[in-house]
Amino acid sequence: MSTAGERRPIIIRRKKVVHQHHGGSWKIALADFMTALMALFLVMWILAAATPEQREGVAEYFSTPLVGAITGGERVTGSTRPIPGGGPDPAHTDGERARIDMRTQTRPSDEQRRFFMDLQRRIESVIEADPELRQLSSQLRFDLTQEGLRIQLLDTEQRPMFDLGSDRVAPYMRDLLRTIAPLLNELPNDLSLSGHTDSLAFLGGYRGYSNWELSTDRANASRRELVAGGLEPDKLLRVSGLGDRVTMPDTAPADPINRRIELLVLFPQVSERIRSPSLLDGPGMPSPLGRRDTSPIDTAPVERFTESLRRALDGEQGR
Repeated sequence: MSTAGERRPIIIRRKKVVHQHHGGSWKIALADFMTALMALFLVMWILAAATPEQREGVAEYFSTPLVGAITGGERVTGSTRPIPGGGPDPAHTDGERARIDMRTQTRPSDEQRRFFMDLQRRIESVIEADPELRQLSSQLRFDLTQEGLRIQLLDTEQRPMFDLGSDRVAPYMRDLLRTIAPLLNELPNDLSLSGHTDSLAFLGGYRGYSNWELSTDRANASRRELVAGGLEPDKLLRVSGLGDRVTMPDTAPADPINRRIELLVLFPQVSERIRSPSLLDGPGMPSPLGRRDTSPIDTAPVERFTESLRRALDGEQGR
């Protein structure tokens, strides 16, 4: 035991902190960031120094899928070459080259895209400026297809475009068609008009008046309203009715949205193909189905059969 006069020593324990090195990971991240930033400024400098033709070529390269660029289409061709074209086999290369030419012809140019987008904006602005037509803006759809700019006028239960089972145009549908008719004259492109119905059939089915006739009559009724609104009649290249065979994507066949009118502002190449459909064997080559066989016919078997039949008849008469 300690005496009263003795004092205990005060012991202070200090924890020793060891600072460990954290490595250089931040340097790697900084280097990656600076490399990406340098690449960004390099691309911007190249684009600024490139000509419009070079920029258009770069845009065309990135707008074409890799598989389509290699094979010339979505299907796998029969050619043994990874890149189409070249080689002595016309059965493969000609078909591949034709598909590539077709894709090139139907692909819209920047100028065509600009014209179509301007037409879409003008139609939308005219409809938006009219209080009555503004309610129909939700029933209009614009999209760019392989044939041209497609303008779809869709039907709804609340606001149908035609009387039920009839080609009688509703008043607001008539106003809409006559409003957009002058705007379609501003482009030199030909037009294609098609009518569509839902899958609800008539009582007589397809034996009498059916959805085929109804879709065609509605397309022609829309044509008459467009012409009455000022559309040049010569611009209409094709008027057709497709019945209920072509439905809208992700819709039931009986959906009212399938009752629609489709107006196509055609590309010039598409108009030319409609006017001048080529033969299967190509231009300037007669079709094998239309060739007349001029080779001589061997009539000897027929003559022998006729002679034997005549002798048999003479023998019967001799009896």
